Amino acid sequence: MGKFDGVLLASDFDNTLLYTEDALRAGAPVPPLPERNRQALEYFMAQGGRFAIATGRALAAFINYAEMVPMNAPGVVCNGAAIYDFAKGEYLETAMLDAAARERGQAVLDRFPSVAVEAYHIDNVIHAVHPNEISRQHERITKAALTEAPSLTEVPLPLGKLLFEAEHAVLEEVLAFLTARGWAEDYELIFSVSHLLEMTIKGANKGGMVRRLAARLGISMEHVYCAGDEANDLSMLRAAAQGFAPVNCAPAVRDSGAVLVRHAAEGALADVVEFLDRRYS
Repeated sequence: MGKFDGVLLASDFDNTLLYTEDALRAGAPVPPLPERNRQALEYFMAQGGRFAIATGRALAAFINYAEMVPMNAPGVVCNGAAIYDFAKGEYLETAMLDAAARERGQAVLDRFPSVAVEAYHIDNVIHAVHPNEISRQHERITKAALTEAPSLTEVPLPLGKLLFEAEHAVLEEVLAFLTARGWAEDYELIFSVSHLLEMTIKGANKGGMVRRLAARLGISMEHVYCAGDEANDLSMLRAAAQGFAPVNCAPAVRDSGAVLVRHAAEGALADVVEFLDRRYS
């Protein structure tokens, strides 16, 4: 028996568990996991806690980094479209986009020629239509090769999410375009960073899948804690008994009531574990 038996900690990957922003901007390799995070998570798990990743990345974009993360629970991937068991190498739950999403996404591309889209297939393939420089930067940082397609309607199903890539002002127009046609009611449309607009089926968000993960593990939401830095993390931060955010977080996260911890580059998750160590003393 350990002090963290029956406790789940779920963390975003990019710029929360690991600071990847500088590497993305410079086209450099992703840095190693901060050692203080590693030590803290190993302590948390040794004391019975369950640690899970909850990332906006699709499996193909995260799997190359999975071995660097100490975790002992299935993870939420694809911004809440799936739960994946890394130990067994299989999906436990999925919430896929409907077939209409391809046609609606293609309508966006037809209307906004500067926009690129990545379409995440459940079979670990990332398809790209109209790839732009943002797509290529994303490809370099994730180490997940893009498979180009001439049209989104030609990309095979099932798809976990669409990721629209363009300057923020353009993506705001994309969001308005989808909303004006009534399509936004069918999907989760969330900015993961300013130049990336995520589209998953309604209800497929990090908060919903963390709830499902906790239920699978037999853990009450009263003992679920989450950490994240961007707008796509808000649903799980609000679902948690307590949410945490590194000081490098987006303004919306800072204003959400999350407890602020140190910068992600300095080992923010260790601060979270220290908080839990005091709470469960």
